[in-house]
Amino acid sequence: MQKAINLGLTVAVVALAAGLAYSVATRPTPGPNAEDIRAMVADAVASTQPDDSAAAPEPVALDTATIGPVIEEYLLANPRILETMSTALQTEMQLAETERSRAALESFQDDIYNDPANIVLGNPDGDVTLVEMFDYNCGYCRQVVADVMALVEEDPDLRVILKEFPILSRGSVDAARIGILVNESDVDYQAFHTALFSARGTIDTQAALTAAADLGLNPLTLELDMNNGSVTEALQRTYAIAQGLGVSGTPTFIIGNEVLPGAVSKDELTRRIANMRECGSTVCGPEEG
Repeated sequence: MQKAINLGLTVAVVALAAGLAYSVATRPTPGPNAEDIRAMVADAVASTQPDDSAAAPEPVALDTATIGPVIEEYLLANPRILETMSTALQTEMQLAETERSRAALESFQDDIYNDPANIVLGNPDGDVTLVEMFDYNCGYCRQVVADVMALVEEDPDLRVILKEFPILSRGSVDAARIGILVNESDVDYQAFHTALFSARGTIDTQAALTAAADLGLNPLTLELDMNNGSVTEALQRTYAIAQGLGVSGTPTFIIGNEVLPGAVSKDELTRRIANMRECGSTVCGPEEG
């Protein structure tokens, strides 16, 4: 394109020169000489080059003193915009938290499901696993005990993993230590678990030792062993999972790719278990994701 423009200019200049030459021969007034013609050609070519000085214009600074009141007035006149923005922000934050939680769950898969200190109820080879992190002094944990035990009894293909997560008191920690030892013993841990949640008052060392003794275990041996390194390490692994998942309360349930805080109802847990079997996720269909 540039070559064509230059060629056209050259032809025009040559024609101009020819006309000037003819004018010199026929008119008495002098025309431009050869040097003038060369200068004219140079000027014509230069006029086709891009003008760098006409580059992108400088950005215009916004006058916040002027535009600020305009925005404020518009938002006051249309307050539902703020509600829409708040909803959108909340949705975005929930999605971000869901993705973070799923990534954390992926990284803690082995610690959650294969820890040797896990308390396993129901079918150890079940096709769906429900995990509950609990504290013996948690009132909300007490509320869901019957529902969790009912799920174990009603669903022969469900595996339930209970993880000692004592966070409410020193008594909770001591009871959890004894609970870990009871789980390692050849007794019915489920009976120990329900006994403690049925007991009145604060659950502490003595309450846990009494429940264990009722199952035939030696309370003196348990009290001596409750501070063993292996027991401490089991608790520390659960604390690490909680920190990684952002869990700070009890009960907290884990199923599939979802962390469910609080006293989730039996119906909700049942629905999620069914979804896991149907589509491999706690939510199936258009809502999945």
